[in-house]
Amino acid sequence: MTQAHKLRLQDEPAFVLHSYPFRETSLIVEVFSRQHGLLPLVARGARRPKSALRGLLMSFQPLSLSWFGKNELRTLHSAEWQGGQPQLQGTALLCGLYLNELLLNLMARDDPHEQLFEYYQLTLQRLAYGADHAATLRCFEKHLLQELGYALMLENDAGSGQPIDPALSYRYIIERGAVRDADDQQAGLPVSGKTLLDMSADDYADAQSARQGKQLMRMLLNHHLGGKMLHTRELIKDLTKL
Repeated sequence: MTQAHKLRLQDEPAFVLHSYPFRETSLIVEVFSRQHGLLPLVARGARRPKSALRGLLMSFQPLSLSWFGKNELRTLHSAEWQGGQPQLQGTALLCGLYLNELLLNLMARDDPHEQLFEYYQLTLQRLAYGADHAATLRCFEKHLLQELGYALMLENDAGSGQPIDPALSYRYIIERGAVRDADDQQAGLPVSGKTLLDMSADDYADAQSARQGKQLMRMLLNHHLGGKMLHTRELIKDLTKL
């Protein structure tokens, strides 16, 4: 048995996050797989008109992929469409592209996150069928940071340890958490206690919680992105208020 066959992986649930041309007829496909995380695959001949892969490697569609290889760039062997996910359209499509860009910029390669994979799949369903896309994005952003080890501290005052009081005002400080707002406190982002508790519960029905939640997530994501620009975020910002 060859080394390549030893390293063959069969029927792995996955989603395509991004693809781009490679050589004359192939594609590089960045995929998010359930058990192996983020990894690049070369789809040989996928751009040929008669390629079996040509119409399958679409973003936001659940796939079953098989690949082989021991290098960082492995070779896609086969792909099967699993169905059950409507095509995203309009604003939902832009939101999906934003999710994919977040994953590509924040996840390390070959680092499995099975719970995040399941939550991503659930989020695509919510985008397809739901109306409040902004709330769906906030929930995904929070769960993404939590899965990557950057969980938000939303239920207790980082200074005193006391439970967050919905009637009080706080300031959220990166890598510390929420502290009670005071006249001499300049650091962090002003946020109400109610917003913090609503975010903990993934509840964005309140207009102030939705607005402050977006501001807080934007601040935290910018920090963890380390200056990387998200192109889809700018596009969404121009077109909507998400």
